[in-house]
Amino acid sequence: MMKKLICIFTLLLLPSITASAASCPDYLDVTLKKLHSSEQVNLCELAQNKPVLIVNTASNCGFTHHFEGLEAIHEKYQDKGLVVIGFPSNDFFQEESDEKDTAKVCFVNYGVTFTMLAPSAVRGSDVNSVFKFLGDKSSSPKWNFYKYLIDGKGEKVTSFSPKTNPDDPEFIEAIELLINKDASNT
Repeated sequence: MMKKLICIFTLLLLPSITASAASCPDYLDVTLKKLHSSEQVNLCELAQNKPVLIVNTASNCGFTHHFEGLEAIHEKYQDKGLVVIGFPSNDFFQEESDEKDTAKVCFVNYGVTFTMLAPSAVRGSDVNSVFKFLGDKSSSPKWNFYKYLIDGKGEKVTSFSPKTNPDDPEFIEAIELLINKDASNT
C-alpha cells in the first residue's frame, strides 16, 4: 500500500517538476558555490520566473563602490521579485587571489547581502555558462561591473557598462520596467 501511495504521489508531482525544469533556461540550469562558503545555490531555483540583475565584480576595481548601489537596489526591489547575483572574476586582474579576501570586501566593507558566487571566468575560453549566454545575447563584459538585466523568462537581456552607476535614472527605470513587465506576465 505504501509503495502504491509513493508511486501515485510521484506521478502527481512529475508534471510540475518537469514543467519547472522545462521553464528553466539551460544557462541557468547550474548549481554554483556561494562566495567563501560550502553552500551551493541552484540558479534555476533562485531566479526562475523572476527578473534578474547579474553583475561581474572585482574587489580592487575603481568601480568597486558600485557594491553600495547594487545593495541598495537589492534592498529596494527584492520584495518586488528582483534577484541580484554577483559573479566575482579575476578576468581583468583586479580580484583578490584568496576567496576570503573577496568575501571581506563584499560582505564586510560593503555590507552585501545579495547572492555572491565563488569567482569564475566571465569571458574567454573558460567562461561560465551564464556569461557565455550573456555574451551571445548581448556582449561579453569588457571590464568589471557590467550589469545585465534579464527578464523572468531568462531570455531578454539588456546590458549596462560600468560607466552606468547603479543609481543612474536610466538604469533604475530599466529595472522598474522589467519588474513591472514580469509582474504583469505572471
